[in-house]
Amino acid sequence: MTVEDFDGIYDLWINTKGMGLNSSDDTKDGITRFLKRNPTTNFVACDNGKIVGTILSGHDGRRGYIYHTAVLEAYRNRGIARKLVDCVIDALDKEGINKAALVVFERNNLGNEFWEKMGFTVRTDIVYRNKNIHEFKRIDT
Repeated sequence: MTVEDFDGIYDLWINTKGMGLNSSDDTKDGITRFLKRNPTTNFVACDNGKIVGTILSGHDGRRGYIYHTAVLEAYRNRGIARKLVDCVIDALDKEGINKAALVVFERNNLGNEFWEKMGFTVRTDIVYRNKNIHEFKRIDT
């Protein structure tokens, strides 16, 4: 994935049910920052030049984090998402990362089913917390 892919990836995200985007991190500037910090762990799947799948991933040197995994509805059930996840896991492994985490909205049944099939388990022993440093608009699809 490169910053030149932004228009195609954003179009996919905004039209994928269950995505949670925001007006700060998911802008072209926000994605550019993310890709500069994580140049080897983000991937797109294309068909004839059209982006049909995406996965964002990065790490802090200890844990890998996966974001914005999406496949165009017409291309689902072809193994694209599984391949994207395999690429991320391989890339994180090459950087010495031993564990990956992600967040899925509870209401995103399709996403939760996928991640369960991929071997990601639900943690019931932790409470996820966050704090907005800057105000932004949340965009739920």
